[in-house]
Amino acid sequence: MKSSHFYIIGLSLFVLCACVDKKKTIVPEKKVAPNVLFISVDDLNNMLGILKTHPNTKTPNIDKLASKGVLFSNAHCQAPLCGPSRASIMSGLRPSTTGIYGMIPDDKIRSDNPATKDIVFLPEYFSENGYHTMGIGKLFHSHAPEGMFDESGGRVARFGPYPDERFVWDGFGTSDRKNHGRTNTDWGAFPEVDSLMPDHKSVNWAIDRLNRNYDKPFFMGIGFLRPHVPLYVPQKWFDMHPLDSMETVAYRADDLDDVPPVALQINDLPMMPSTDWAIKSGEWPKIIQAYLACVSFVDYEIGRMLDVLENSAHKDKTVIVLWSDHGYRLGEKGTFAKHALWESATKAPLLFVAPNLPAGKVIDEPAEMLSIYPSLLELCGLPAYERNEGKSLVPLMLGKDKETSVAITTFGMNNHTIKSKRYRYIRYEDGGEEFYDHRNDPNEFTNQANNPEYQDEKSALKKLLPKTNAVWDPNSSYAFQPYFVEQKARTSEAD
Repeated sequence: MKSSHFYIIGLSLFVLCACVDKKKTIVPEKKVAPNVLFISVDDLNNMLGILKTHPNTKTPNIDKLASKGVLFSNAHCQAPLCGPSRASIMSGLRPSTTGIYGMIPDDKIRSDNPATKDIVFLPEYFSENGYHTMGIGKLFHSHAPEGMFDESGGRVARFGPYPDERFVWDGFGTSDRKNHGRTNTDWGAFPEVDSLMPDHKSVNWAIDRLNRNYDKPFFMGIGFLRPHVPLYVPQKWFDMHPLDSMETVAYRADDLDDVPPVALQINDLPMMPSTDWAIKSGEWPKIIQAYLACVSFVDYEIGRMLDVLENSAHKDKTVIVLWSDHGYRLGEKGTFAKHALWESATKAPLLFVAPNLPAGKVIDEPAEMLSIYPSLLELCGLPAYERNEGKSLVPLMLGKDKETSVAITTFGMNNHTIKSKRYRYIRYEDGGEEFYDHRNDPNEFTNQANNPEYQDEKSALKKLLPKTNAVWDPNSSYAFQPYFVEQKARTSEAD
């Protein structure tokens, strides 16, 4: 009897312990938020190898990254100019909401502006939600507002290094220096080695931090300067793109004969090389070669950083976003610049990689850079920020959002373009219009705004124009372009 008694007691204790152990095993582990690697590339258009948009481009590292995530082939900026584009991405607000239409010092984005005075910038939102934040290079227009990051590497350099004398372009062109200023535009092989390039130094800074361990998730931003002008990189990157096989882009000398006068005013950029000059001088293939050389250099530097991430403890728990602030025209519409509401100026790459996203997916639906902020929050499991004017792209990336979308770009007060999957509609402040059918006219050669066959489509897009058109922020300006100087003065007086 005793042995049976002890057996029963022992069995009861075993069952009790088993129940306790079972309860321990079902306690959910605290979910750790993923890291964020936030990669900005200045003036990068859609000339990526994976998109097959230009036969001479070579971007193996960006292509490899795209094979691991979701690439938007039809993404567009909120403004075709660095300052307002980056202010929009970082604040989550449209330029038409803030009145930031031109350049603005990083520390002034929240000054004297009712729309932005209490806005939480994207890196700040991550900091407020427990992230260790780091940043280097061009993320906002210069670098970032003071104190934005827990660790800041600063801007590193402006756009140098520079040779003692320019190679080809004097920076003034045919412009009146007083009214237009001087552009950094020039092209040629310089300096001798990659280690002298600011972007190389930025990647070294980032690599050092990717090799560290952290006691909380991190947000790391790295802003690349190239391929922003001057188009200077070492000779080896030019050698990757032989000049004798270089192809130019679609161009028609009469392309701008059917656009409104205000479009010509905005496109009046005499300090930039014109396409006609580039053709006559024989420099057009050389400019494209230099641009692609700069893109390949940046691609290599991105690859250096991603290789370290791949071999680090952060490999499987890092969300990556790669984006550019706008596109860049390489002879389209008569010049070499961004500064326009046409396709080649507004379209830029947007790429997400995350553990829960599909790999190797390319989405052709229009997307906005404004969506970066809310998309990152959703990918990281953070609460949505109610002030964001963009919408998260995560449902679209996961195949759960079937709604058609558009992308809106603004350049100056009340000048907007709306891009749908097939059409582009442009409306200027004075009522001037452009309308293009990309199925039949991908180069936007023929303005169909007055064609009765497109009036229904034009009217549908017109209804989507921003209802708010804030006056120019007092701290934002663009003295480089006389039209915007005049517009700011005129609209501020009217207000």
